[in-house]
Amino acid sequence: MVLAHHDGIKLFRSSLPYINAHQGKTFVLMFGGEAIEHPNFPNIIHDIALLNTLGVRVVIVHGARPQIDSRVALRNIEGRFENGVRITDKQTLECVKDAAGSVRSQVEALLTMGLPNSPMHGAQIRVCSGNLVVAKPMGVRNGIDFENTGLVRRIDITGINDHLNDGSIALLSPMGYSATGEVFNLSHEDVAIQAAITLKADKLIVFSNYDGIYNSDGKLLRTIERPQLEKMIMEGNITTEHTVLRALTTSVSAGVPRAHCISYENDGALLQELFTRDGTGSLVMEHHYEQLRAATIDDVGGILNLIKPLEDSGVLVKRSRERLESEINQFIVIVRDGMIIACAALYLYPEDDCAELACVATHQDYRGKNRGERILEEVCRRAKEACINRIFVLTTVTAHWFLEQGFQPADISALPEVKKELYNFQRNSKVFTLEVE
Repeated sequence: MVLAHHDGIKLFRSSLPYINAHQGKTFVLMFGGEAIEHPNFPNIIHDIALLNTLGVRVVIVHGARPQIDSRVALRNIEGRFENGVRITDKQTLECVKDAAGSVRSQVEALLTMGLPNSPMHGAQIRVCSGNLVVAKPMGVRNGIDFENTGLVRRIDITGINDHLNDGSIALLSPMGYSATGEVFNLSHEDVAIQAAITLKADKLIVFSNYDGIYNSDGKLLRTIERPQLEKMIMEGNITTEHTVLRALTTSVSAGVPRAHCISYENDGALLQELFTRDGTGSLVMEHHYEQLRAATIDDVGGILNLIKPLEDSGVLVKRSRERLESEINQFIVIVRDGMIIACAALYLYPEDDCAELACVATHQDYRGKNRGERILEEVCRRAKEACINRIFVLTTVTAHWFLEQGFQPADISALPEVKKELYNFQRNSKVFTLEVE
């Protein structure tokens, strides 16, 4: 019990930077009717309520496809589709309005719940919906009249922002209204995409029946840049639903900074994705948010914090702040959400046609994710740029990792003369070398 209590406190403390970062930001959350029918859906609503309580401006966009299908079947109406798009005649439109209204009421009811001993006790959350989406008919395509199936013409930014500024959650249904007084059946993905883009949302979060984006080998892609994702989609190397992928890529390409894909089946997936460093699903962005770059003088404190545990355990040789400041131009770092999680230094010995790889360190929470390999690749690039053909390293406990990266065992004679003179025989470090190709 004490351990669990301590873990809870540690988790809460570690989430504080994210709570501060997300406060006042606009998040568009998209889920389909399948999520609403899942037993975990009330937990999702509780987590959404928590976001609102923490000061996040929340816009919910829900779908209702299975609910519409159910009502169409009950009325013995023949469902008609063209290229996966529902043709909405007048009878089907009644089913759409019935289903969307029912789902909206269900979401509103769950967000209103405030029973004692429930996660939402005392929350008093307001939910606002209405004619916030202006639609236009899809029209006739390839000779097919889609009737009351429509597309988003305009999102009422002013109306939604008024609700958000009042602290309310805005709820958008897969229906839109025209200036002529007509009702149109919309794709909830289209509503979510246009809402995220128009509102200049900070995030689009899509709930899926997958944990995130998987490649064809079954590997979950935690973070992926949009151009790379689109290339993999074109090559058929992604297994996640097409509608989800379209929402993620379209929104990011139009300027939404980050788009997430998480599971609606896993309890707490939303909170874990937003309030922990590694998250639980997949994050799509235009550019990688784990930045590998040259270190600057402002990074000295972060590097010292990173290497201190390794220095204390004897894995690394101790470096003073003064020494690190004087040698900062030799360092490269990987930065994640403002925190230095990996570093290395490259010292050139051009007269001996070699360079030393030193102070290789990765934060204990981020090992095993190829970050060391990324740093080594950059080190080799820099060495080659400096016309250096050989890299050497001195290590006491990480010999196997260097062997796995292609380093070969060597002896002290392989070191430059100045390094031989400084060699610490008491430390007895092993020497490894790598030929730069």
